[in-house]
Amino acid sequence: MKYQIKPHTSDILITIYVVITLFYRIKFENEAGVTALQSLVIGLCLIAMPWSLIKLKILNPKWFGLFNPKKSEL
Repeated sequence: MKYQIKPHTSDILITIYVVITLFYRIKFENEAGVTALQSLVIGLCLIAMPWSLIKLKILNPKWFGLFNPKKSEL
């Protein structure tokens, strides 16, 4: 049995993760004098974690319904 997080909870967790990592990157990179290449590597490493959790179907985002247009019946 796989552990799966509900879609709405997944959306919230991913949003919180992105905001925290962006804050961390902006604060840390300004203080440490990081180069552009180092910044890209840090960004890719931080994106790899939620991407792998989505691929393993642990996180099940619905992206707040942005990519699921409802079809209207005429």
